[in-house]
Amino acid sequence: MDRIERSEEQIAHLTRMVDDLSEIVTRQTREIERLSRRVGLLMEREAEREAEGGTLPLADQRPPHW
Repeated sequence: MDRIERSEEQIAHLTRMVDDLSEIVTRQTREIERLSRRVGLLMEREAEREAEGGTLPLADQRPPHW
């Protein structure tokens, strides 16, 4: 194999790798955006819950035997 063929093969591999990485970044960006929306909704829900009652959630309360 001469230098040109090796270079062409290497370029093909690198091009494929860049395409694969681009797909991964795109997928991760969508996942981050989805999770950010969910966290925002949870934060709003918790803020509303605190504004309404101001009581501790059951999971944060001490058990009666303490």
